[in-house]
Amino acid sequence: MQFKEIVGQAATKQRLLNSVAENRVSHAQLFLGPEGSGSLALAVAYAQYLSCEDKQPDDSCGVCSSCRKYNKLMHPDLHFSYPFFAKHKDDTALTFIEQWREAFGANPYLNLDAWRGYLDAENKQANINIAECHQIIKKLSFKPFESAYKILILWLPEYLDKEGNALLKIIEEPQPNTLFILVAQNQDQILNTILSRTQLIKIPCLHSAEVKEYLIDQHHQTEDAAGEIAYLTNGNLTEALTMLQQDTKSYHELFVQWLRLCFSNKGLEVLTFVDSFAKMGRENQKNFLRYGISFIRECCLLMAGAGNLVHLPAKELETAQKMTNVLDINKAQYISTELEKAHYHVERNANPKILFLDVSLQIIKILNLKTIPSGSQYIPS
Repeated sequence: MQFKEIVGQAATKQRLLNSVAENRVSHAQLFLGPEGSGSLALAVAYAQYLSCEDKQPDDSCGVCSSCRKYNKLMHPDLHFSYPFFAKHKDDTALTFIEQWREAFGANPYLNLDAWRGYLDAENKQANINIAECHQIIKKLSFKPFESAYKILILWLPEYLDKEGNALLKIIEEPQPNTLFILVAQNQDQILNTILSRTQLIKIPCLHSAEVKEYLIDQHHQTEDAAGEIAYLTNGNLTEALTMLQQDTKSYHELFVQWLRLCFSNKGLEVLTFVDSFAKMGRENQKNFLRYGISFIRECCLLMAGAGNLVHLPAKELETAQKMTNVLDINKAQYISTELEKAHYHVERNANPKILFLDVSLQIIKILNLKTIPSGSQYIPS
C-alpha cells in the first residue's frame, strides 16, 4: 500500500513522511480516525514506507523486495492483530491471516461488518483475546528479520478488554526498532493504560469533494451519482463503497416524490409508494432515510439564513429552496424526528410496509393538515 493510493489526507501523509525524514518515529502510535477515513490504509502505507529499501521523498518506491512483500501483506517483519470471532480459546489473529489478507486486498477501507463477512462469525462477539495478547508478545520478542523495523498494526484496539493490560510492558519497553501502530475509531473505548502510552495522530474524515472525485475517477460514476453518494455518506469512504454495490436509484428523486405525495394527500398513490419502499431492501431503506434526514437538515439551514453552510448539488439545492416555501423550522424538525425514528426501527427489522405507512401518515399530518404534536415546536433563543 502506497500513500498515493489513499484518498485525500494530504496533511496526515506529510506529517508521517516528516517523522521519518526527521528521525522522530515514535515506537507506539495511535491512528485515531472515523470509519471510512483511511486510518488502516495509512497505517499500512506508513509501515511500508518505513521498511522501503529505496524511499522516495513522498512515498515508498513500490518495487523493491520489501514493497513487493508489503503489497501481499506477507513481509516477515509486518504483523497484524485485529478483532476476530474465536471458535476455540487458543485461536489468534494468525488463525485468520489468509482471510485478513483477502479482506484488506479487496478493500483497504474495510469496517468490522465487512470483516465479519470473511469469517464464520455466527452469533459470536468480536474481540481480541488473551491468547492473541500472548501471541503478540511472543512475535515481538525477536529482532527484525529483514527490515530496519518490526511493526505490529493493531486494528480496533477498542476490542481489547482488560486482557490488553498484558501488553503494557512490551508497548512501554519494546525491543529495539519495534513499532506499535494502533488504528482506532473511538478513543473513549480504548483502555486508558494503553492510551497513555501512545502518541496520538488524529485523522480527519474525508471531504465530500474528495469522495466524489474518487468515485468518478476510480469507479466511473456520473457526477450526479457520485455527488449524491458523497453527500449521503458524509466523508465515509467505506460507506460510499458499500453503496456502490447497492441499487443506484436516486434517493433525491424518491424522497421528493414521497414528500409531494404526502403534501397532496393522495392516499392510494402513497400506498403504492409504500409498497415500493418495502421492496427496496433494508440497506437501501436505511440509506434512503439517511438521505432524507440530511436533506431536511440542509433545508433547515436555508430557513435559518445559513445558506453559506449548505452543501447540496445544484439540482437538489434548487429543490430545497422551493421546499422552504411550504416548510418552516417546526415542520422540518418534526419530519426529521420521524425519519430518525424510522431509521432506528429499520435497523431493528421492523415491518417496512407498516413502518413507512406510519411515517407517511405522520408527514401527511404535518404537511397537509398542519398538525404538530405538542412539545415538538422549535422555540428560537
